[in-house]
Amino acid sequence: MRGIKVLVISPWYFSETQSTFIHKQLLELRNQGCEIKVITPIPWTPFPLNVISKKWKGYHDVSDRIVRDGIEAYFPRYLAFPKGLFLASSGKRMYAGIRKLVQDLNQDFKFNIIHAHVALPNGFASMLVNKEYNKPLLVTIHGQDLQITVYKNEACREALAKVFHEADKVVTVSTKLKKIAEANFGVSEKIISICDGINPADVARRNIDLVSKYAGNKIMLSVSNLISSKGLDLNIRAISLLAGKYSNLKYLVIGRGPADAFLMKLSRDLNLENQIVFLGELPHDKVMQYMAIADIFSLPSWQEGFGVVYLEAMSNGKPVIACHGEGITDIIEDGTTGLLVKPKDVKSLAQAMDILLGNPDKAHEIGDRARKLVLENYTWENNARKYIEIYRESIASHV
Repeated sequence: MRGIKVLVISPWYFSETQSTFIHKQLLELRNQGCEIKVITPIPWTPFPLNVISKKWKGYHDVSDRIVRDGIEAYFPRYLAFPKGLFLASSGKRMYAGIRKLVQDLNQDFKFNIIHAHVALPNGFASMLVNKEYNKPLLVTIHGQDLQITVYKNEACREALAKVFHEADKVVTVSTKLKKIAEANFGVSEKIISICDGINPADVARRNIDLVSKYAGNKIMLSVSNLISSKGLDLNIRAISLLAGKYSNLKYLVIGRGPADAFLMKLSRDLNLENQIVFLGELPHDKVMQYMAIADIFSLPSWQEGFGVVYLEAMSNGKPVIACHGEGITDIIEDGTTGLLVKPKDVKSLAQAMDILLGNPDKAHEIGDRARKLVLENYTWENNARKYIEIYRESIASHV
């Protein structure tokens, strides 16, 4: 079946930085014959919401429609509340915000399937709007639904349960999430685990300016939103334990978030200002240039649904440090394609850093195996092929 028309309802597409992985997946789906349109509902931002924070001002400034690399995306508004208030009913409000747009798009774009990313609110809204069209509904779960939302309150749990039972297929990006979903909602027969991927063309050459800038240093890198669950404070504390042994270690941190000030203060309190560099948010191509010069990638996140950034580091041949029990353990075999540490354990983390910094040959061997594994198995091309197979099966079996 060629020419599958997919209506994608995703929460991230308005921001190029946040939507990189979704966009790359969509480009590959299109390359393999799908036709795609994207709806990304944006919170309505009347005064004073449009001035209370940078985040909400950003919502206010989003245009109604863009075309990114030939993929058309729309940004209808819906009533949302700051800090996730009334989250359980957010899908109903999102439905009200997108219903008319879906009707208009369907005039010329007779979609065969709806693919929602995130169960609440996007999957719930998609479920409601689909009652008019009776098309297959596929929902991809990336982490928050099953790591945070399901525990928020009983109303949120009930809303999630409805999506899991009404969707034709649910894809989790790791077996960790699949197990959580099955434990909470059953429906194991419709849950499939498909890991995210990378684009081999994004693997960067070493930037000569960056190589020169950090000559003589061992480089450890983290790329993430700066929030507590990413464990960047643990990295900083582990570095303080190794500072005397590896005085040439530079820790580069890419990203922004609510933990910015705390992490910078922690670095100062531990007298590590000269070893830790906060680079802020960078475009994806620049991030990959930093990946290319790094010696180690460490992200001891203790609440990670999967983590494409690990794959990106591995595709650059870097030994990565991650936590036992998280989504990326689908990919990392401890000691072979990366190192796994105990969650929230500074001592375990420092030991892993010491192994990689003190044994460069071992670090290179781990990185080389990781690169081979990722480039052969975990690309967006392979990911899209698996999704298209699900699309076809869902369309063929949907009644």
